[in-house]
Amino acid sequence: MTELAIDELRRRLAGADVVDVATLAGGASSLTFRGSRGGDSVVIKVAPPGVEPVAHRDVLRQARILKALAATPVPVPTVVWEDCGDPPDVPPLFVMSHLDGECVEPLFDGCVPTPDVVERYRNASRAMAALHKLSPVDLGLGDEPIIDSIAEVQRWCETLRTVDPALVPAWPEVRDALLRSAPTAMGPSVVHGDFRLGNLLAVGARVNAVIDWEIWSIGDPRIDAGWFLINSDPDTYRRIPESDGMAPPVAELAKIYQQELGFEVADLAWFAALACFKSAATWSLIVKHNRRRRSPQAELEAMVPTLPRLLERARSMVG
Repeated sequence: MTELAIDELRRRLAGADVVDVATLAGGASSLTFRGSRGGDSVVIKVAPPGVEPVAHRDVLRQARILKALAATPVPVPTVVWEDCGDPPDVPPLFVMSHLDGECVEPLFDGCVPTPDVVERYRNASRAMAALHKLSPVDLGLGDEPIIDSIAEVQRWCETLRTVDPALVPAWPEVRDALLRSAPTAMGPSVVHGDFRLGNLLAVGARVNAVIDWEIWSIGDPRIDAGWFLINSDPDTYRRIPESDGMAPPVAELAKIYQQELGFEVADLAWFAALACFKSAATWSLIVKHNRRRRSPQAELEAMVPTLPRLLERARSMVG
């Protein structure tokens, strides 16, 4: 991948009065920087140079959803400036407000299970419901294609076809079980695509912002709900030996979500199974790329035994 020229980036941002630009850690699909504008801290998202800014690399599409949500109850950063650049050599970018908060994934990375962190799960359920209550048409997103549950299954099949079959044994059988039992679609909503505590900025129990919108779409809101619930379940990854009290029971989180929506949501178990299937696909891809590194990371390789169990968990959820 082409290296981003930091001096050129600073020159571009100077036109928007953004100074003190420095690299921020993170940003797998785009590059992330911090800076200052008018005395306020800002965050800059830049598409990787040298490649077309499409799909998860399309930072201006991320800016679009943030602007659409700006006047809604869903907390998101404020977009303050955009530059379409001249891709692929001059990558697009946008500047957004910096919001206070930490991103933690207690059941994956571990942390002290304080009452605030436990309550954060409940507030995350409420924030997810607030997102799913919004009308895509009212948000000005009516031109977006609708991604249904079948398309979501097929999307992760494309990933699974590219990895070592030994990592994900018998995944086609799980695919077939999902497709045979696919539920009737709900009305479309904005789907974050990776809704979990690790993609929320929070202070104490309060959710300050939903971040990392690289794979948002319009589709069945239960795609988010299933993903959030498996990431709130200590039995999904079994990474934290003493996980009691680190998160509310998933049944409670599902109940809060449905109460906030105002109606009962059917077939959540199927979408939890889809989420396990998706997790097996994404982690097998991460393992594949990790093994190609000169120095593979041991913590990523350690996920290998989890992948068949994720598939078996998905299979059991769809009978």
